[in-house]
Amino acid sequence: MNKVWDLPRTAWQRTANSVGMARYSNRVDAVLASYPKSGRTWFRFILSSYLANAYGLQPAPDLYSMFAVMPNFDMDTQRGLPAFAFAAHKSAPPLIAVSHLPYSRLRFRNHPIIFMVRDPRDVMVSKYFHATRHKHRFSGDIDGFLRDPKHGIASLAEYLNGWSAGLQGRKHVVVSYEDLSRDTLGETARVLALLDLEIKPRMLADAVEAARFQNMQALELTKGLPGHDYDRRDGESRRMRRGKAGGFADYLTPEQIRFVETTCDRALTPEARALLTRSMI
Repeated sequence: MNKVWDLPRTAWQRTANSVGMARYSNRVDAVLASYPKSGRTWFRFILSSYLANAYGLQPAPDLYSMFAVMPNFDMDTQRGLPAFAFAAHKSAPPLIAVSHLPYSRLRFRNHPIIFMVRDPRDVMVSKYFHATRHKHRFSGDIDGFLRDPKHGIASLAEYLNGWSAGLQGRKHVVVSYEDLSRDTLGETARVLALLDLEIKPRMLADAVEAARFQNMQALELTKGLPGHDYDRRDGESRRMRRGKAGGFADYLTPEQIRFVETTCDRALTPEARALLTRSMI
């Protein structure tokens, strides 16, 4: 068995810095894409735990080392493609890169896409706390946030419109946070099938258990996340904040909920609305 964190990566990181992103794209087997605050960290942890188990990689990933199994689709040395630990490994797991980037035909080429969606009302609430309490990128109330062109619901609509068009004619699977919450095993198995990976029920169950909200919250409280400097004592600033589908009702007024819904109705293309059919509760 190979220890993930003992594999040499220096040469690969050096090559990454010299040849750039284009060459790395050829090594990527699939992309997990989502708008921020759609549940990506949770699903990345499930998939990376499963891959580590299925390929005999030890120790089990945590919120830091999971980037060695499923890196971001960028050139960050700690969390991006250079952090992938298995470039020269004979029995390497597939390289599933993870991205919040808008759709680009050139950037994502013909990679199979795992596209994750979540109820826009929950996304906006989670993103508001992330921007104000975690990243400190926005100052103002949630009403102003919803209407802000850079951070608010218009940004989400633009993102979904771009990706819904880009997914047409491409190998992909759409996973909603809500479906994943209801049937974590079944939805994860659907993704593994898209990637032509063997589904090992016991290992899948172990990965889902490892990614239970309470377990991930405990990991975050202990170590935090790489590249993030925030007050983990503040429950509203954490990445593992609540893990609740439909929690927007505790934060948004009826008028704010109508604003989000009306904006989605007006701004989303029919294809983008179709992406959300399984995410609205």
